[in-house]
Amino acid sequence: MNEALYIFLAAGLVSMSAALSASALNKLAEDQKPEWLKSKNSQVSVVLTGNFAALSLVGAMAYGFLTQHWSIPLSCMFLTFPIIHIVFLQRLLGDKTTLMLMLPLTLIVDVYLYLNWP
Repeated sequence: MNEALYIFLAAGLVSMSAALSASALNKLAEDQKPEWLKSKNSQVSVVLTGNFAALSLVGAMAYGFLTQHWSIPLSCMFLTFPIIHIVFLQRLLGDKTTLMLMLPLTLIVDVYLYLNWP
């Protein structure tokens, strides 16, 4: 029981954080974008990364609804995950570092979700 909760929380948090970071990087104005993000290829990479993280978040939410009471995934989706990302991760690490840190973690938790799917 507790293992399913931990898997859901880890998968949801890293997926939401990666998706929100990619979104924040895409919404920067042209004059505020860092040099590495000014080319079209890097912008497409950030969009694809955000889309992958969003799909991972959908999988984490499905896992959460299958293994937990419905209120836990719902409250985490709209309250816990965004608050942790905005208050802690975005302020401490910034958008680029958070995205680069959360992308490999998203891949790892996706494998873990697949292996432990009910």
